[in-house]
Amino acid sequence: MRATFWLLEAPDSLARQSRSNPDGFGIGTYEPDGSPDVDKRPVAAYEDELFAREAREEESPTFVAHVRYASTGALTIDNTHPFEQRARLFAHNGWIGDLPKLESRLGEQIELVRGETDSERFFALITSEIEANGGDVGAGIVAAAAWVAAELPLYSINFVLSTPTDMWALRYPDTHELLMLERASGGPTGARHLDAASPAGTVRVRSAALGGRAATIFASEQMDEDSGWRHLDPGELVHVDGALRTTSRTAVEAPPAHLVPLEDLEPRAAASQRRPVANRRA
Repeated sequence: MRATFWLLEAPDSLARQSRSNPDGFGIGTYEPDGSPDVDKRPVAAYEDELFAREAREEESPTFVAHVRYASTGALTIDNTHPFEQRARLFAHNGWIGDLPKLESRLGEQIELVRGETDSERFFALITSEIEANGGDVGAGIVAAAAWVAAELPLYSINFVLSTPTDMWALRYPDTHELLMLERASGGPTGARHLDAASPAGTVRVRSAALGGRAATIFASEQMDEDSGWRHLDPGELVHVDGALRTTSRTAVEAPPAHLVPLEDLEPRAAASQRRPVANRRA
C-alpha cells in the first residue's frame, strides 16, 4: 500500500516531526522479491523533495521511517536510520553508552557496522544474537536487549525491526513511549477507507487502500485520533507476522542496571531523545 497517509499527511506526521529533528531522514521499503530498499539522507525531511516523493509514491507491504536528531556520530548517510543488515531493517529511538564495551561484545560482527552510532552497533548485536539462536529473530532480540540492559549505561532502547514479512517492536524501559494501532480493514466501521481530521480540525488524512486492507502501525507518538492506539508496556516485545497476527511477550523484566537520567546525558544526546520513529506493517 502507499505510504502517503502515515509518512506525510497525518496530523502528527514525520514531515512535521522533522522540524524538531533536523539532521536526517530515512525510508525503508521492500521490493516485490523481498529485497530491502533504503532511501536516506542526512538532511531535514521537510526540506527534501525526495522525502515527499517517497512518502507519496512508494508502495510496499512494510514501511520503516525515521527522522533523526543526531546524538552520536556525524551527519552522514552511514549514520542515518533505518539501517539494513541481512535483509532486515532497523530504526531506534534511544541512547546507549560505553560503545567500546558493545564493540567488544560484537567481535567479528563489527564488520556489519558502517557508521558511528550506538543504534547501528545495537542492531549488529541483535543480528549476532539472531544467528547465535539459529535464525530466531525474537530470541535474538531478547538476548541482545537483556545483555544491554544488564551491562551498558542506557537511556532507552526502543526500536522496530522488520523483515520482508514480519515486524518486531520493543519498548524498554519506560523512558519513551511506543504505541501501536491494529486497524481492521475498513477501520472501526468496517466499511470505510481512512478519512479523518486532526484533533484541531485543520489537517485531513486519507488512505483509500485502508478501505479494503488491514494494517498494524507502530509509532513513537499517536499519529491520529483513532481510539485503538495503545501503549506498549515497558519491556514488551510485539511481533507482527505476514498475516498481521500479533503476539506479545515480556522481553526484559529487570530494570536497567545502569539507567542514565536525561539530565546526565550530554546536551546533544539529551536533545535527540524525542520523536524519531514511525513504521507500518500493511
